Amino acid sequence: MKKVGIIGSGTVAQTLGSGFLKYNYEVMLGTSDSAKLTEWKEKGGERAHIGTFEEAAHFGNIIVLSVKGVHACEAIEKAGPQNLLGKTVIDVTNPIAELPPEDGVLHLFTNSDESLMERLQLQFPGSHFVKAFSCVGSHLMVNPALTERPTMFICGTNENAKNEVKKILDMFGWDIADMGKVTAARAIEPLCMLWCIPGFLNNSWVHAFKLVRG
Repeated sequence: MKKVGIIGSGTVAQTLGSGFLKYNYEVMLGTSDSAKLTEWKEKGGERAHIGTFEEAAHFGNIIVLSVKGVHACEAIEKAGPQNLLGKTVIDVTNPIAELPPEDGVLHLFTNSDESLMERLQLQFPGSHFVKAFSCVGSHLMVNPALTERPTMFICGTNENAKNEVKKILDMFGWDIADMGKVTAARAIEPLCMLWCIPGFLNNSWVHAFKLVRG
């Protein structure tokens, strides 16, 4: 049985954790506050586990990094980089600055010539990062109930890791647009800004991107 270790325990982590449980994965959420995951564990049953960041990283064959972008490097250090060696790390994070949006537009702490995932891949070269689930809200990440099958933009340098993530995305109800290597995260991460604008301006959060091919 495939085991998924999720570094993080917020809404996104719990949503993806439940999605993996739905498809018969065994899942451990890593947290510093296990009390807030009591309900998630009860609903998840015997395949749902709670541990520390380090325990979750050691547990998973596949890792999901689901923390605030400002804490991403610190979270991996707490999880133990040695526990992520050779593993696929699905990077859900975005480099959102801790500033209020301006006219509905979020601020990022990166620039157009770098991405958060590039920083992570450079700092932890033994892991295979794949950007995914970063351009949509948590309520739409697993089998989104939309009028069309939406597109998830991904990137990463390791082809085997991307293929592993593509299978998960297909299972979760997504078309996949592979944008290439880790450098493409420079373009993918800012999509979170665009996705959020209708929400901040009009309280409209039920939408996703669709790549139309000719």
